[in-house]
Amino acid sequence: MKMAEVTVWYDGSCPLCVREIALMKRLDRNNAIEFIDLMRFETPCPVDRKLMMTRFHASEKGTLHSGAAAFAAMWRAIPLLHPLGLAAKQSWILNLLERLYNLFLHVRPHLQKLVGGRKNHDQTKA
Repeated sequence: MKMAEVTVWYDGSCPLCVREIALMKRLDRNNAIEFIDLMRFETPCPVDRKLMMTRFHASEKGTLHSGAAAFAAMWRAIPLLHPLGLAAKQSWILNLLERLYNLFLHVRPHLQKLVGGRKNHDQTKA
């Protein structure tokens, strides 16, 4: 069995995260990424679990990345997104992506409510 090139930890209780990871799994046709749900408490974490729940983390070639750098590491492992991941190696691009990621973190709770609320609404319609 091939060893994953990148390991990604995600918040399995976050409806946004679950949707995004589902998309990344579909795009990861080479199974180059190991996706780990932080809500499975038996799963070991490279740093404090609470810290990992506050920001996106990925490990690439033994280096732990956080925030935009973690997304870039994940993108580099997916052929379709590889060019975007390579572009993020440019410091000015990574800095811009990190600023955008930090803005996203401020609106994330509101988006989670919207996505979570829509999920609950969809379930009541069924």
